[in-house]
Amino acid sequence: MTAISECDLPQAALLRKYVGPLAHVDCYTTEMPGIVSHPEYVEAFYTTAVFKLERAILSAALSRPSTDAQVADLAKGKIESFAAWSVEARAPNQLLLCDMHGRTRSWLMAEPVAGGTATRLYFGSAVVPVINKQSGKATLGPVYRALLGFHKIYSRALLGAAVKRIKAGKGE
Repeated sequence: MTAISECDLPQAALLRKYVGPLAHVDCYTTEMPGIVSHPEYVEAFYTTAVFKLERAILSAALSRPSTDAQVADLAKGKIESFAAWSVEARAPNQLLLCDMHGRTRSWLMAEPVAGGTATRLYFGSAVVPVINKQSGKATLGPVYRALLGFHKIYSRALLGAAVKRIKAGKGE
């Protein structure tokens, strides 16, 4: 079993711009042997059985279907939108997606470590506050606050599933 831990965002993380007193930002990481390219990680992450369930829900509930071929194109930088997300920013080893409502961000990063004999994979999210119309104050809102506990478990499950998919693709 791969160890997944919550950690601080790396200094160069594209998600870092959302760190602040009002937003929720998290980051999970794991390390695996060998070299994993960023496109390989993105494709594995969004094609796991765990994430395919989310994709199916988005397709049914929001009429936002997606395919594994679209995921491959997203990973290779050939498309800028996928299901309910659009690309907000890219770097050679990072991808930052924004949901269709502009409330959440998903971030993936892969970086070589240990002299190139291993790869550290990161998955992070941000929930951006909105202004409460009654109070005029910024808030995450009750739905997002209620789901944060589930989100932490789900984030670990997603990252763990991506690692398993990468290992399976390498014949491990």
